[in-house]
Amino acid sequence: MAALLASAPSLAAAAVPSSAQLQALEAALNGSGELSAVLESGPGLDVTLVELRRRSLKQQFPDARWQLSTGKPLRDGRSTVQLQLSGSRQEGPTRYRLEAQQQLVLGSSGGRINAQTVIREQSLLRSGEAELPVSLLIPDAVLTGQRYDVDALFDEPLEGAVAAGGLVALTGQQVNALESPELQLGALGGGGLFKSVQAPFTPGAQTWAILLVHPKGIVSATKRVLVVADKAQLNP
Repeated sequence: MAALLASAPSLAAAAVPSSAQLQALEAALNGSGELSAVLESGPGLDVTLVELRRRSLKQQFPDARWQLSTGKPLRDGRSTVQLQLSGSRQEGPTRYRLEAQQQLVLGSSGGRINAQTVIREQSLLRSGEAELPVSLLIPDAVLTGQRYDVDALFDEPLEGAVAAGGLVALTGQQVNALESPELQLGALGGGGLFKSVQAPFTPGAQTWAILLVHPKGIVSATKRVLVVADKAQLNP
């Protein structure tokens, strides 16, 4: 899976949404009310895209639930919102379970939420009966042109099990459409997937899709990496 509400990164300069607005947004995401009554398009926020993604996620995971809570403030003092999504679906004998998180800066015009900046974002989709514990060792932000590591590890020893994995960068179109990319799998050594990659030379974002295949189940993950030109933006 890719983003929940995200579109392009932006600077949210509007007022902070009220608690009532956040409660109304959570209710609308969960089907109680219209998103258009809570949101209006603005910097980094496309209401049509949000609605399309919400419908797509509900089709894939009928019991999907969104939860909003107050997040940790940024170093520059901006308030953040933590968005969590959970859901599941059954396909034949296999059950899939989704867990996704975003840290957002939201802005309000007073009447509706109309601005968004994505600070952090990742998702995990698991299949099988076992809750395979996996760690994503991927930075939230990197400098333009920087080489960095994209590592995904099984937290428990493989104990002789044969595992495979693959990694691919998602295009903006794939992210917006929540498309599942094709990944080429290779045998894993050392208990996980270890890749060195390079950031683009222009600011923006990279979103990585990772697939880990284990005899006890499959783990699919996405991670968004912000690409910045200023070192001060690496640790917001």
